[in-house]
Amino acid sequence: MLLDPNRLFPLEGAARGLARTLYDEVHDLPIISPHGHTDPRWFAENNAFPDAAQLFVTPDHYVFRMLCSQGIDLDALGVPRADGHAAQKDGRAIWRLFAENFHLLRGTPSWLWLTHAFADVFDVHERLGAQNADAIYDKINDSLAQPAFRPRALFERFNIAALSTTESALDDLRWHKMIRDSGWQGRVITAYRPDAVVDPEFDGFVANLTRLGELTGEDTMTWDGYLAAHRARRAYFISFGATSSDHGHPTARTENLSVQDAAALFDIVKTGRATPEQADAFRGQMLTEMARMSVDDGLVLQIHAGAWRNHSAPMFTKFGRDKGFDIPTRTDFVRNLKPLLDAYGTDTRLSVIVFMLDETTLSRELAPLAGVYPALKLGPPWWFFDSPEGMRRFRELTTETAGFYNTVGFNDDTRAFCSIPARHDVARRVDCAYLATLCASGRMAEDDAFEVAHDLAYRLAKQAYRL
Repeated sequence: MLLDPNRLFPLEGAARGLARTLYDEVHDLPIISPHGHTDPRWFAENNAFPDAAQLFVTPDHYVFRMLCSQGIDLDALGVPRADGHAAQKDGRAIWRLFAENFHLLRGTPSWLWLTHAFADVFDVHERLGAQNADAIYDKINDSLAQPAFRPRALFERFNIAALSTTESALDDLRWHKMIRDSGWQGRVITAYRPDAVVDPEFDGFVANLTRLGELTGEDTMTWDGYLAAHRARRAYFISFGATSSDHGHPTARTENLSVQDAAALFDIVKTGRATPEQADAFRGQMLTEMARMSVDDGLVLQIHAGAWRNHSAPMFTKFGRDKGFDIPTRTDFVRNLKPLLDAYGTDTRLSVIVFMLDETTLSRELAPLAGVYPALKLGPPWWFFDSPEGMRRFRELTTETAGFYNTVGFNDDTRAFCSIPARHDVARRVDCAYLATLCASGRMAEDDAFEVAHDLAYRLAKQAYRL
């Protein structure tokens, strides 16, 4: 078997057996997928996925960044360029190249996710390689041609109770409207991602402000009109089920300027000539403004901080955003979050979920902060740490100070649809292994472990994201 049924469980006998028992209790629970980047168009149109390459390779930066690291050109993998054109469109050629290099993923979470999807979704139990690339490609494609493998059918098969996509503040949400109007009962909602209109260093920022004004009828060249436009767009997103906003900032900086100082800063950034310091200050001010709006409209505020996004300038120019070149940086949460927390940290109407890419902050900064501020919760290990070892370290470094109930379960943060059940399976296995270890070492009663396992797999995410 490619996948050991006891994978990721402790090696010791007693803890291993208990982990298995805990996992058996939770592995069939519905999936709450409260944050991700799957395409709502899939569920709106419900067309068949084109082929195995476009399902597993071209949308998944976890996969193609590893191949890129070994000198494989993204053009050869069919990754669309910034203008939307793909140099390689032959799915079989892309798949063959992927299969020849599948060994590069050994030992990574991507290997676990892909192998799980191959076996569990497509009944492929052979190890992928050059020798069987065509046969597996044809088998997957034959499945994709069947109604049972359309996006909505897979959504139901995966037992997804709720799935949130993420759209720009400037998105018209046409696909979410089509989903709603179709009468399909699958719960696919949106999340408000305003980076394009809150980050002065975002490409086209000034033009984006103009577009925001056109969408809302507000004068987005004034501070009051700009804030009113955000409120209007948030309300529009809420009308399509949104329960959260999402903010991908290079730092965790927040500010709480006076109205006059904030307006003066906005007058600078709207010209497109802000310095890096002014741009960072404005992003920080907007996190506090978004928290203020969340107190009013109830959206959960997600902060994804600490990534140097699009690190390679040549790759950004050629392929655009989100092509695997986001790199973790050192992050200061204690000082940077203080202005926001001074304003709203003890306000129980607000829920802020913080994600990190700097593991050194977990026990020193984030767990102590979440362990005392009612408004603050810890998001699960993200991107580079969305892995068995990253999840285990997260629990070890945060539980003693923040406990389990200042965390929010798991979210998959994926563009790769078929990896959703695989990723949740990994998280459930790792959490059950950790709980079993606590029981085996006398730090938790078994009946408590069963309750916590259920909470981590399902209830905490449902509660934290107000689903």
